[in-house]
Amino acid sequence: MHKNWKISEASPVELKQSLPEVEALLVDILWNRGLESAEAIRAFLSDDIDSALSLDISGNGSLVFYNPFLFRDMQVAVDLIIKHIKEGNKIIVYGDYDADGVTSSAVLSEALITLHARTEVYLPDRVSEGYGLNNEALTQLHAQGAKLIITVDNGIRNKKEVEFAQSLGLDVIITDHHVLPENREDLPNCPIIDPADASDTYPWPFLAGVGVAFKLVSAILQQSKLEAEQKRLIAERSLDLVAVGTIADMVSLLGENRWLVKKGLAVLNQNRRLGLREIFKTAKIAIDKPLESWNVGWQLGPRLNAASRVGHANSAFALIVADKEIEAKELAFELNSRNQERQQITKNITKDVEKQIDVKNLPKIIIGLAQEDQFWNEGVIGLVAGRICEKYHRPTLIITRIVEEAEMDQRNEQIKATKLSFKSSGRSIEGFNLIAAVEECSQYLDKYGGHPMACGFSVVSEEKLNNFREAISKVAEAKLTPEMLVPQLKLDAELDFVSLNLELVGAINTLAPFGQYNLQPRFASKNLVINDIVLMGSEKQHIKLRLSSVDNPTLASFWAIAFGSADEYKELKIGDTIDLAYYLDINEFNGRREVQLKIIDFKKI
Repeated sequence: MHKNWKISEASPVELKQSLPEVEALLVDILWNRGLESAEAIRAFLSDDIDSALSLDISGNGSLVFYNPFLFRDMQVAVDLIIKHIKEGNKIIVYGDYDADGVTSSAVLSEALITLHARTEVYLPDRVSEGYGLNNEALTQLHAQGAKLIITVDNGIRNKKEVEFAQSLGLDVIITDHHVLPENREDLPNCPIIDPADASDTYPWPFLAGVGVAFKLVSAILQQSKLEAEQKRLIAERSLDLVAVGTIADMVSLLGENRWLVKKGLAVLNQNRRLGLREIFKTAKIAIDKPLESWNVGWQLGPRLNAASRVGHANSAFALIVADKEIEAKELAFELNSRNQERQQITKNITKDVEKQIDVKNLPKIIIGLAQEDQFWNEGVIGLVAGRICEKYHRPTLIITRIVEEAEMDQRNEQIKATKLSFKSSGRSIEGFNLIAAVEECSQYLDKYGGHPMACGFSVVSEEKLNNFREAISKVAEAKLTPEMLVPQLKLDAELDFVSLNLELVGAINTLAPFGQYNLQPRFASKNLVINDIVLMGSEKQHIKLRLSSVDNPTLASFWAIAFGSADEYKELKIGDTIDLAYYLDINEFNGRREVQLKIIDFKKI
């Protein structure tokens, strides 16, 4: 599906003039990322990580991040943790089952254990327990001797569960990064560390859960009596996991997150952590050159998430903290196998959903519903929703059936469901607020939550589900305009083909690490002629185009490559003229380095 191209505006001339040392193209890109002052751009481009941020854990400026005590409840939380450490009480780090929650749990628990705290980690089961605190787990932990519960990456909406924990005599600290309840009276009555709280004084509201856990660790270390170098080493040791969780959770990679990830990738590339080293080997992730944010986002993160999607997150946590090579190898193999299983399950469900879609008469919102004999894995339906949404550029809801009660059918000796419920995961397109649409139809739902681009809900009645489907289809029909249903491709700039060179690519790569709100820059060049076409791969699934400028064919000629997309380009032939949207990259082969383009889209002229 070709897209409408939208090329970003150039930055103000005055801004470029105030930054004579910075490539004009970089100023344009960063201005469109929301960095509107020379000071902000210089800070972003600074190579001196240790002086670009504001306060470190030891107080002497050697590792500079925003002062963790800017959080309103940080001092209370630290004092409570130190009290329990001194009393020798059992402390439970209560995490979440995704990559952010698992890395958060590891960062906090490892630091507490180093400080001689009696610490254990509890990760809930994705299917049987769901997200956040639950009373059954709290009862179990209390019976096992726990005295303090510290949540990471969850808990901000668990007021009733916190009250229950406190009724058992447990102390609770909430560390989270998710949006607060609309009514502040619905907040848990305990110390809360959440940068999303607009009434708090912390200056960067976009930390991932693992970033918040790291801030708590930083604060505890700052209050400890350890030597400054010990504090620095303990904090730095966990930065690889901070980078992994931050990238995997797809939070903004601007501001403090950029520096956490940049420093964390440097630690990750030192290959210190045994478990991560083994998963790289098992998954055949190349480590002959430095790992980048996309390696984490597309290769490592999915394997950590696969643990809970087709099993339990405990195996991902165990891999991260493993200190024995045999154990690490076994866990790495298990996670890689689970990821392959997850990929196949996702592929199969996607095929099932595609059978329900009339491509010649696409609805404004796609609703894929498991049929009577289908019980799709609820751990992957969000991934399926994302694939369908991206392919057809429609808001998408994927709904699976959940067996609540079952009995044996004596006629064929098979188990049959006698009571069903339904769970859904949804993804949206820009301009359509999915959670607002769901809220308009919430009278038919039993539970729901989410944000403008993603949602989840559950319903226990098929009649209510049918009513909901009808209602949300009407909302989509009313609010989605034809223009919104045409995908937009935002491009950072139009480049003259003859201006492309290794120096320009190098300058653009100084903007890394790339991720949410700091996407890898995308460019367009027009009037290019195809000089050669090469199909690659065992099934000829990849394609390379040799391109040059129509206006200056002898001045510049580059290869442009598209992986796994040969069918989309089968209409092209040598001699055709196209406009191209692409990423800039460097191809290194046999000691040679040359500019290479990665194709995003094309328009045949």
